[in-house]
Amino acid sequence: MNNELKPILARVDHTLLSQTATWDQIRAICDDGVKYGCASVCIPASYVKQAAEYVAGKIAVCTVIGFPNGYDTTASKCFQATDAVNNGASEIDMVINIGWVKDGLYDRVLEEIRAVKDACQGKLLKVIIETCLLTDAEKVEMCRVVSQSGADYIKTSTGFGGGGATREDVALFKAHVAPHVKIKAAGGIANLDDARDFIALGADRLGTSRIVKAVKALEQE
Repeated sequence: MNNELKPILARVDHTLLSQTATWDQIRAICDDGVKYGCASVCIPASYVKQAAEYVAGKIAVCTVIGFPNGYDTTASKCFQATDAVNNGASEIDMVINIGWVKDGLYDRVLEEIRAVKDACQGKLLKVIIETCLLTDAEKVEMCRVVSQSGADYIKTSTGFGGGGATREDVALFKAHVAPHVKIKAAGGIANLDDARDFIALGADRLGTSRIVKAVKALEQE
């Protein structure tokens, strides 16, 4: 593998979140994530314990809560976060309550993120704001909320909302989040050129399954 690809792969949350994901597929994601030096594997919560035991600390295990719609109660999201951490997750990606954003209830969104952060027991928290469903003004407000919340990352998308990461949204995040908040681009990152662009715009993480596939394809050329 050429040296230019290693820093890209090191930012990848190697992801499999389809409803039909089987253990054999999750195990393959784990194997590839370890082999290619990815930042984490991002998998359904029901597989976290098995995957954490399988990878035995060779790679971080990430999972999603309140996913993909975000309208679970705060208590439910906190339980999911605690459960995931207790099962061995070291990173949690949560979906905000998008309806509250539409209602202008930013204080409630902030309180919920803070509650989930507490439930993560010191583990990384990434906040998915589902940019394809928000106006630019709402995205800017969510940059403020996430910056104030104690969360570690703001993330563009679930990949299930009808749209994924765009270059414009990552640039908007970079312009409006506090310096301590990192950026995760996810959804629709199709190839290495996309990955390079998102990193250049300020993304610290990339949620995708396709970058490892692209690197594998290069190896076979």
